[in-house]
Amino acid sequence: MERGDRIEIEGERATTRRPREGWLLGWLAAALLALPLSAFAQQVEDAGEEEVSPTTVPNAVAQFTTAVEDREPVDQVTFVGNDVRKIFFFSDLRELGGRTVTHRWLHGDVVRAEVAFEVQGPRWRVWSSKELLEDWLGDWTVEIVTDDGEVIAAETFTYKDAGR
Repeated sequence: MERGDRIEIEGERATTRRPREGWLLGWLAAALLALPLSAFAQQVEDAGEEEVSPTTVPNAVAQFTTAVEDREPVDQVTFVGNDVRKIFFFSDLRELGGRTVTHRWLHGDVVRAEVAFEVQGPRWRVWSSKELLEDWLGDWTVEIVTDDGEVIAAETFTYKDAGR
């Protein structure tokens, strides 16, 4: 607003009266500024009607590691040389109690193993491992699959020639 502009209040709505040129531009600016406020108010109102806690949504945090100690991964790897012959896939599962979850190990597009777990609590840490042959080079993926077939997470590591 510029000096000399008047604001008149009409109920719940404010309108700007500009005695100078450019009054239309001022009116458009005021209207545009009011839009985000109404969108924010609508979002707050909707959130109150349907509360969704982030802890009620099933999820999984997962990573590849060279070992698990005290139910925790010791490191996180995305590339492993073929001088390493065993790798672990660690998962921290949330809100999947009472369900069966599977670690599906894929080498490229070929399923090499499936390891199923019965999740027995709201937070359940599990891991599976794979013995690797030195010529099984390339990308490996483990998918975390629920008992209804939904893939809720997937991670990939590359098994490469250690001599390179």
